[in-house]
Amino acid sequence: MIALQIIERPGAHLHRTLIDAMRSGDLRTFVVTKRGRKVTHKNPSFPGWMNWTGVENVIHCSIMSPQKPGTEWRLLHALIGRLADKYADRIHSIGIQFPDARAPELKGKRRRGR
Repeated sequence: MIALQIIERPGAHLHRTLIDAMRSGDLRTFVVTKRGRKVTHKNPSFPGWMNWTGVENVIHCSIMSPQKPGTEWRLLHALIGRLADKYADRIHSIGIQFPDARAPELKGKRRRGR
């Protein structure tokens, strides 16, 4: 899971604008369901979904892909690209938190006896 926080500029109403654009077809890349809380990509080769909540001037987004773990980056890439293209003037900043990935422990090399 990748967590994302989009901080809007004051008075931008970005959360409402994005949901309305997805519902009306102006933003054709994504589809919104579950009363504006679940966002999916229209292309079925992009597995997973995003859970959205908007509080004041911050949109909290969790990107999940349980069928194909590790492919959350595809939705992240599509979302960031679309936001930068169409809504950059309404965004103050974007914060991304990646999951804690633990590196596999390496075993020490065994010395061969001579």
